[in-house]
Amino acid sequence: MKNTLLSILLILLFIPKIEAQTEVSSKFEVFTKDQKTTILYDNTKVLDSILAYSLAEDIFKVTGFKPLVTKNKATALGNVIVIGNYQSELVQSFLDKKTDRKGFEKQWESYLFQIIDNPTSKIRKAFVIAGTSPRGTAYGVYDLSQKMGVSPWYWWADVPVTHQNELVLKQDLFYSKAPSVKYRGIFLNDEDWGLRPWASKTFEPEVGNIGPKTYAKIFELLLRLKANSIWPAMHEGTTAFFKIPGNAKIAEAYQIVVGSSHAEPMLRNNVDEWNEKELGHFNYVTNKENVFKYWEDRVKESKNVDAIFTIGMRGVHDSGMEGVKTNKEGVQLLTQVIEDQRNLIEKHLNPDATKVPQAFTVYKEVLDLYEEGLQVPEDITLVWTDDNYGYIRRLSNEQEQKRSGGGGVYYHASYWGRPHDYLWLSTTHPALIREEMMKAYQANCKDIWILNVGDIKPAEYAMQLFMDMGYDASPFEDASNVKKHMMHFYSSIFGENYGKSIADIQWRYYDLAFERKPEFMGWSQTEPTTKIAQTGYNPFFFGDENQTRINQYQNLENQVETLKTTIPKSLQDSYFQLVYYPVKGASLMNKKFLYADKAIIYGKQGRWNANDYALKSEAAYNKIAELTQFYNTQLANGKWNLMMDMKPRKLPVFDLPKVEIPIKIESEAIGLMVENATKLDETELKLPSFYPNSNQSHFIDIFLKKNVKENWKLEQLPDWMITSKSEGILDAKISDNDRIQISIDWKKWNKKQTKNAQFTINYGIKKKVVTITIDDSFANLPKNSFVAMEDKVVVYAQNFTSIQNNPPFKWEKIDGLGYSKAVMQALPFNLPSIKTENLTQEAPYVEYKIELDNLNTFLDPELILYALPTLPITNKQGVRVGVQWNDEPIQIIDFTTFGRSEEWKQNVLSNKASKKIALKSILKGTNKLKIYMVDAGVALDYFYINLNKNNPVPYSILSETFQQ
Repeated sequence: MKNTLLSILLILLFIPKIEAQTEVSSKFEVFTKDQKTTILYDNTKVLDSILAYSLAEDIFKVTGFKPLVTKNKATALGNVIVIGNYQSELVQSFLDKKTDRKGFEKQWESYLFQIIDNPTSKIRKAFVIAGTSPRGTAYGVYDLSQKMGVSPWYWWADVPVTHQNELVLKQDLFYSKAPSVKYRGIFLNDEDWGLRPWASKTFEPEVGNIGPKTYAKIFELLLRLKANSIWPAMHEGTTAFFKIPGNAKIAEAYQIVVGSSHAEPMLRNNVDEWNEKELGHFNYVTNKENVFKYWEDRVKESKNVDAIFTIGMRGVHDSGMEGVKTNKEGVQLLTQVIEDQRNLIEKHLNPDATKVPQAFTVYKEVLDLYEEGLQVPEDITLVWTDDNYGYIRRLSNEQEQKRSGGGGVYYHASYWGRPHDYLWLSTTHPALIREEMMKAYQANCKDIWILNVGDIKPAEYAMQLFMDMGYDASPFEDASNVKKHMMHFYSSIFGENYGKSIADIQWRYYDLAFERKPEFMGWSQTEPTTKIAQTGYNPFFFGDENQTRINQYQNLENQVETLKTTIPKSLQDSYFQLVYYPVKGASLMNKKFLYADKAIIYGKQGRWNANDYALKSEAAYNKIAELTQFYNTQLANGKWNLMMDMKPRKLPVFDLPKVEIPIKIESEAIGLMVENATKLDETELKLPSFYPNSNQSHFIDIFLKKNVKENWKLEQLPDWMITSKSEGILDAKISDNDRIQISIDWKKWNKKQTKNAQFTINYGIKKKVVTITIDDSFANLPKNSFVAMEDKVVVYAQNFTSIQNNPPFKWEKIDGLGYSKAVMQALPFNLPSIKTENLTQEAPYVEYKIELDNLNTFLDPELILYALPTLPITNKQGVRVGVQWNDEPIQIIDFTTFGRSEEWKQNVLSNKASKKIALKSILKGTNKLKIYMVDAGVALDYFYINLNKNNPVPYSILSETFQQ
């Protein structure tokens, strides 16, 4: 653990609204040889009692000493921790009346720390934790606990607490800031494969569902993360939140604000509570009386519930509203629905409906109705949504930002639906979460942030990041702070010695999953469900994309395996669930499909070793099952049994791929294939060109096609050529294939100046000639020139030749995003689009100079622009850029997709949007590419110039860029 000191120093934080007293820091002895603290709490709210006893347990975890907890001031002696509301009689009896705290008591969910010497004759010192609300007090208590060394994840991720022989706090007078976002919480969703089976059979069998015992643990976690809201679980099979005795009471006790999902108006769970046989169709046109009464009954029983009421109406099962055929009809009906719901609120809760928090979630088809002209009362918060894959569909425009109800966001870290679920592992990239949520924050969407976390596990880090951003957004306006946040998170759990290494592993884990989530590696879809197919990773071109990805994941596996042997025993459970299982699981899922690809493709080539790859694919599948079994039966002594399912919804992607290897009678015993070859055993074996001073390596595969034993050897090698091996033995029983990597020693080659060379491969009684070409046509080009390699040029958007900004409009590099790991984004978010006719006068641009001196011939050349598949920031914008190649006219390219089109599906499955432009004016020499800003938010990733349309285009670009 990170903290092995005998005392803990609490760091003073400053806020702009309140000026802290300038006084000498005070020490407070919680537990020493001479002092043992008492906890005194205000009894105004049940939460005060919960917090007092929870803090006592946290102190016990740290020291082994459990303080006396009391609500009777007369029994408090010596050193006393005082917990309560800032304005309570108890707290005010301790605080210095002379201190000017004007404004603090009005701050939303804030807290103060103050150490006071000799407040009474019996109390030596008081450490006061006072909140402007019960939740503010909770944040103060749990802030203190975290600084003592108790992680918010001590229970949910089994993070141990390091024992301290003494616990002495050092604290200045401190006032917290108000949270950046008013309501911050989670949606428990798709709980069928984790949370519900675990709660009903392992943790809370007496209820047999997700009940108050489970929710108490969830609510404690929320408060420890400085969150305050819940959308309860609501899938079929889950008993509705309000139907289980104790759920509403436990929410009240923990002061958690209860809401309901976009499809669940008026705190109802339609899936469990709407009985169509008894009540009829959930149709406000044909069955208004029953629907209205259904809502009214819940409003009546929610009189004392701290809640946000979801306004509006959708179908029972996350579907469109019944009873309407057109958007116009939908607008009319929804207008009536909202009016009636508001009347219910005014009748049963508050005569002034504007005083009751309400949300209108603009999700799926509801966005179409809103854009059609639906008028939503301005005190209702407009909750915008992402497209289920992390890209927000739209945000508040200039007028909407002025609404008294403000704006919010419902965001997914887990999803069930088309084009494909991702319910197993949590892989939404932290850099993307930051980019999209900060975009929302700058669009004044600061009232409600809800994260769909699925089963909570394994979305622990995503949840931590989301809540930390919601609580204090300011540090995250700088993109580089996400990596720092991640390192702090893992260091706080595993210590600084391990924290950086683990953060680096996890960042790479997210990078690889950004390229393709583990759940998407079957290249299949759902709703409707399709069969798995061969992946998009090419095993013959681009250095063997297939093997490159296997190697990248294997490198991560090696790192987590090595760390596992050194991580202390007390941290092994945390390590397994936070790091080991996700990394291993993602790697094995990739291997399962990538090895299956090799088995199928090599089988068609008649390679003797094809079945070996089928066995590797099966081994990966079996290992996932083994690790999942450990998660459920042995991890933390079986605590998490049934929490992890390796096959949610039993979609084809989770099955073992079916590999059929054809039986072929081969005439040849040995086969040869060079990189970039389109067929086996070509007459001319020619490696892709080499380019001076590059670190290129190209491969030759030599393999058996029969059950024989043969020698092979490379001969007549130039002395400047480097080979991974120059001879070998192929034996069907031992080693039936070799991959020979060829590279160039450029220091030696410079002395020779040879541009073409040949060597031979001798195998058995046969001999074949391999040709090497060195292309030095760009040797004298300016530094940082982009050059064509094998009829292609790859340019990362961040590597511009020049940039011309026009403040406040600008292109800015945003680290951590995209395939290239840093995109160029059009900013700022809050300004209107630039008129396309004014681009050359007003628009910022980035320019790239591309050298094609080595160009001889080309075939229908094209430019492919890749960007993040972001969506228009508002309904008044697009996702457009102006593209100019050489002196050709500027073309306006729009990356916007519509609905659930096939283009959108492919975009979100691959996390990239692409547009092609035919190139007409290809010049031998310098070509220029300019990208002009049109709409804010566009995030350019990389550009691919394909000079021959017959050439394949790589799925990944990790090893394909070259800049002289």
